[in-house]
Amino acid sequence: MTSTRTYHHGDLRRAVLAAALDVIRTEGPAALSLRDLARRAGVSHAAPAHHFKDRTGLLTAIATEGYDLFAAALADAPDLQERGVRYVRFAAEHPAHFQVMFQPDLYRADDPDLLAAKERASEELRAGVTELPASGRGDDPRLAGVAAWSLAHGFATLLLSGNLGGAVGDRDPEEVFRGLAYLLFAPEEPAGE
Repeated sequence: MTSTRTYHHGDLRRAVLAAALDVIRTEGPAALSLRDLARRAGVSHAAPAHHFKDRTGLLTAIATEGYDLFAAALADAPDLQERGVRYVRFAAEHPAHFQVMFQPDLYRADDPDLLAAKERASEELRAGVTELPASGRGDDPRLAGVAAWSLAHGFATLLLSGNLGGAVGDRDPEEVFRGLAYLLFAPEEPAGE
C-alpha cells in the first residue's frame, strides 16, 4: 500500500512550535489543538504528542523557549532603561511567547527547564535594578524592581493590545518607553545646580 503522504519532516518539534506560535499570535492560546497543529505540519495526529505529550507540554515548551529568548534579549543591557526597552522590543518581536510566558495557568509551572529559564530572565531583570544608585531605587530594591517591571510589562501589554495608538502615534514605541522610564528612574540632580 502506498501512502498518500509524501511529506517527511526533518524537525517536527520545531515545525509544531512554529505552527503553535502562529496560532497563538493570530488566535490566542485557547485556539491551540495538537490535532490541528499536526494537520498544519502535515503529520499524523499523534506525532506532536511524541515531542510534547499534550497541549500543556507544548505550552510549557513555548514558555521555556520564551524565557530563554527573553534572558538573551536582556543580557548585557547597559542599564535599567535599556533593559526596559529590550523588554518592550521582546514583546513586540515575540508576541506569542509573551502571551504564554505570563499566563502560568497555561503551562507546567514546576517544569525544571522552565524554572531555569525563568531564573535566567529574572536575574537579568534584577541586574538592572541593582545597578541603579540608591537614590534611584529607594529603600527597597524589590519594590523598585516591581515598579520597573510594571512599567515595562504594562507598556508592552498595552502596545501589543493596540491600546497605545493615540498616545504613541507615529513615534517609535521604544523611544516613548525610554522617555517614560526616564521620568520614573531619572538620576537626581545634585543639590545647588
